[in-house]
Amino acid sequence: NIYPYNIPSIARLEELYFRKSVTYVVGENGSGKSTLIEAIAINAGFNAEGGTRNFNFTTQDSHSSLFNDLKLIRSAYREKDGFFLRAESFYNVASEIDELYKFEKYKRDKNYGGSMHECSHGESFLALVKNRFSGNGLYIFDEPESALSLANQLTLMLLIKELVDKISQFIIATHSPILMAYPDADIYSVSDEGLKLVQYEDTEQYKMTKYFINNYQRMISDLGFH
Repeated sequence: NIYPYNIPSIARLEELYFRKSVTYVVGENGSGKSTLIEAIAINAGFNAEGGTRNFNFTTQDSHSSLFNDLKLIRSAYREKDGFFLRAESFYNVASEIDELYKFEKYKRDKNYGGSMHECSHGESFLALVKNRFSGNGLYIFDEPESALSLANQLTLMLLIKELVDKISQFIIATHSPILMAYPDADIYSVSDEGLKLVQYEDTEQYKMTKYFINNYQRMISDLGFH
């Protein structure tokens, strides 16, 4: 009866398969999707606040103990690159990168496209993916759309495709109906009943967005706006 084991989706979890190059985990706030993504990333060797496996910093311990109760079963193949990106702690990662390359600015500019504090959140995120991610990697994202405009979400999809073509795998927690439209991706819907594979058109994100666009005047009126 303690967090995170009192989250129904976590309590019901036994096995979860990542069969595709791109897997989405979707659900409402509080459903457990970010908690699960975070635990998978830590279990895979990434820093809890984000970054590569070589990052070893902490500003505030906020992750759960769930990673201790997971076991990742993988093939003999091992990726050569990887990154865990959390929208809520991206600022901390950007600060750590600046600190690491304080005296080697040229290396930072080459590897990360410059200081990520010198451009917008969305621009810095895309620069990170373009410059730092080399492919042949495991990339875990937690709600990347929070930094991106709709157009830049499409740009991210293209960058993901380029990296998938370089033998990469993505595990992404998201609310974005745009990102989860990535072709041939697996989508796990998280609810009190657990996690289940769903089709894109059956996700709440797709259905509610489509309904709102087609009926926005009625929905705005139903909310009490006149």
